[in-house]
Amino acid sequence: MVQHEREPEHVRVAVIGSGFGGLGAAVRLRREGITDFVVLERADSVGGTWRDNSYPGCACDVPSHLYSFSFAPNPDWPRTFSGQEHIRAYLEHVADTFRLRSHIRFDHEVTLMRWDTEQLYWVVECANGAVLHADVVVSATGPLSDPKMPEIPGLDSFPGKVFHSARWDHDYDLRGKRVAMIGTGASAIQIVPAIQPEVRTLTLFQRTPPWVMPRVDRAITAPERWLHRQLPFTGAARRGLLWGIRELQVSAFTKRPGELGLVESLAKRNMARAIKDPALRAKLTPDYRIGCKRILLSSEYYPTLAKPNVDLVASGLSEVRGSTLVAADGTETEVDAIIFGTGFHVTDMPIADRVVGADGRTLAETWKGGMESLRGATAAGFPNWMTIIGPNTGLGNSSMILMIESQLSYMADYLRQLNVLGGRVALAARPSAVGAWNRRVQERMKRTVWNTGGCTSWYLDASGRNTTIWPGTTGEFRKATRAVDLGEYEVVRARPAEPAPAAVKPRKGRKASGAPEAVAS
Repeated sequence: MVQHEREPEHVRVAVIGSGFGGLGAAVRLRREGITDFVVLERADSVGGTWRDNSYPGCACDVPSHLYSFSFAPNPDWPRTFSGQEHIRAYLEHVADTFRLRSHIRFDHEVTLMRWDTEQLYWVVECANGAVLHADVVVSATGPLSDPKMPEIPGLDSFPGKVFHSARWDHDYDLRGKRVAMIGTGASAIQIVPAIQPEVRTLTLFQRTPPWVMPRVDRAITAPERWLHRQLPFTGAARRGLLWGIRELQVSAFTKRPGELGLVESLAKRNMARAIKDPALRAKLTPDYRIGCKRILLSSEYYPTLAKPNVDLVASGLSEVRGSTLVAADGTETEVDAIIFGTGFHVTDMPIADRVVGADGRTLAETWKGGMESLRGATAAGFPNWMTIIGPNTGLGNSSMILMIESQLSYMADYLRQLNVLGGRVALAARPSAVGAWNRRVQERMKRTVWNTGGCTSWYLDASGRNTTIWPGTTGEFRKATRAVDLGEYEVVRARPAEPAPAAVKPRKGRKASGAPEAVAS
């Protein structure tokens, strides 16, 4: 008996990832009345970066009431700046509250998304062998999902323990160990104070010192939480106030970086209170404008660096010789464990290698000269494919949840437009529209602190172009993504099926092999 292969499942929308972007997309789809969708998640639980990053001291540097969905307020945040465990619990709560579990396919890592130009749908393949077809793909993998490990000569021969901050090994006991922390970014300044009391020695390898401001964190009182539960508008007002303050700060970053000098003075004063050694202060003082790199928040980082078992090497790691780490300035340090806090693949996201568009090229090939999208959402050559937290949607001073919600509104209108057009149809971003949008973004970027501040940051791609940050307010972005402009898209319809050729009878007196003069009716 002939076994017929089962046809791949067909869905209206496939969402990739179950972090803030993916869960937010799922909630919005249900609110739009769309239930024919799946969320493909490579891990065994929701949470995205807040699931993967579980290192000691992990917390958010955006206030809790602003770092949550407007449609899912949480009156019970325990602290003004929440820890990783509270944010992850919040995302689990969102998945349950909005009944998303039935849509989520865990352990479904997407390995390929290929656009079928004839059928006008995406063929999505997963590492576990699952294949499905989707009219629309919403990629919500996020830029902070794939850790970046530097290529260090000799690292493979290191006899001790090595891991990245986003892949923390909780089975490895740091107590009494000589530990090296590589990097001084947002993760490192949280890890250093958290592990310092238990390690024998802690050596911090710093290529570039960050600007660090105090983190004014406190427990949210029981009366406050009661008030937000009983009178929800008070929580909304708190969120609105936090949002408004950050909107007012944007102009200093985007138009008048010189105004940030006062903030630098406050940061230096914060450092001087904890660091009394002039030589150490000199090593920790940045030589670029504050805001050029991400401003970090910590009230414990500087005091920890002054502890007797902590040493700062003001140079990057250049080589590993056995258990000896050699810095670029020649400093040598013996360690038992190396922790890399070296960030993520942001401007070269691995997911881009797995998306094959209408012309057979991958998204990575299309973006070889730098990431570009239309309104941070769609890319030329990739019909019915959208990304959440796409190029130039990042923020330097506010909550990414605000940007995500704006993109979800754009996604919802995109799907409405497809429904209005009807039939087997796709929207393909016009290259001219993508180019025009990105020229405007890059023109605005020229005078921002991220381009004029005198630093090299992860905001910049290999060519030095800022393809990460949004050079405006969240309000401006919300307005720009409120609705889809069909003039920026080409409407692609499926080709009508060609009728089968009719039978042809030769006329009397003609040879059957001759060319027919007419088609028989």
